[in-house]
Amino acid sequence: MPDTFDGSRVLIVDDSGEALAMLSDALSLEGLEVHTSSSGRSAISMANSKVPDIVLMDAMMPGLDGFETCRILKAARGFEDLPVIFMTGFNENEHVVKALASGGVDFVVKPILLDQLFARMRVHLSNSKRSRSARHALDSTGRWIVACDPNGLIGWSTPQASDLLAKVGIRADANSYLPLEILSWLADGAGNDIGGNPNIFHYSRLGHDIEFRRLTEGQTDEILLRLVDRHRGADEEQLARAFGLTLREAEVLLWVAHGKSNKEIADILEMSPRTVNKHMEQIFNKLAVEKRTSAATLAVRVLWRE
Repeated sequence: MPDTFDGSRVLIVDDSGEALAMLSDALSLEGLEVHTSSSGRSAISMANSKVPDIVLMDAMMPGLDGFETCRILKAARGFEDLPVIFMTGFNENEHVVKALASGGVDFVVKPILLDQLFARMRVHLSNSKRSRSARHALDSTGRWIVACDPNGLIGWSTPQASDLLAKVGIRADANSYLPLEILSWLADGAGNDIGGNPNIFHYSRLGHDIEFRRLTEGQTDEILLRLVDRHRGADEEQLARAFGLTLREAEVLLWVAHGKSNKEIADILEMSPRTVNKHMEQIFNKLAVEKRTSAATLAVRVLWRE
């Protein structure tokens, strides 16, 4: 594990000037870019102007306490993966529960043991970086994905999914819930598509028809749902219709359009590289092209046309 934090930005929130000074000096020596705030309201403003990689939050502060400050921060778009570590003078179950319920990932008890704090920060920064990387990949590839808990509380969504949900009157911001019909489907697993697939649910409202496809299996704290605009169909369905491809060929072409190599496509679709090569031969033939860049260009024109 590296000795320094490689310039990660930390926001320390504490109404004690002495605590701010001590932590600021210690974390600066560890290679962090340190910003400090003495109140919850100023912390929210500072976080929006200088987005931190991690937050150290005093639990008990006058006015807006740390728990409410954390709730406000985590509800804002772009802060879904922001790790917040609470600092509290009370090693009480009530504070632990409130810290986690408000969106915190961990807590440390004052007086703070710096070596323990640094170790926890490294773990949470690493986890946050992986989460942001995965979400950026989803955003940049134009995937329509929304995540919720078993009660339908929305945790995050890609921009494309948010736009699609808005068409049927569903708010996709954090602390919003999916409609009751979808909650019932998530609870009992009874889909309503024509084929009786329990992992697919159709929702129609305001003249739009969306298909929800459950991606995660079993009982999990985070449920991933893929959205399909039934007016257009799923990405692979659009490509299959446009070029006369099989659905499997269309899946391969979809990942070619997202810049994946044949080996990566084989891993993603759980097939052999040789099978991917055979599909590519058929794709080139049906699209009348000789290069994957030409195939990708044609696919993109279909997927991102208005």
